[in-house]
Amino acid sequence: MHWNNLEDIATLDQVKKDSESQPVMIFKHSTSCAISNMAIHRLERSWQPSEVPGLKPYYLDLLRYREISNKIAEIFGVPHESPQVILIKNGKSVYNTSHMGINFQDIKALVQS
Repeated sequence: MHWNNLEDIATLDQVKKDSESQPVMIFKHSTSCAISNMAIHRLERSWQPSEVPGLKPYYLDLLRYREISNKIAEIFGVPHESPQVILIKNGKSVYNTSHMGINFQDIKALVQS
């Protein structure tokens, strides 16, 4: 799986712009949390790029970039959780889930709809 790192608040403008032409997913990850590690590894093991064509996945390290997570909550109206997946289409959050709710099949179904 190829992640696009989210390391600058200005990148959120690009996320919104990208979401106008393709779905965008943000994975908010706490590198010190066992549940977050389990969630990301489970997602990466299930990931099949051919089943989510055009989906652009972003990875946010919450311990290094907490201020970006706060800005995501503000821009997309999604309360902060960790781990968390947010799916964005047309500049708006259309789906978010956290912890063990994170799974590839749900993401795939939303991207294909």
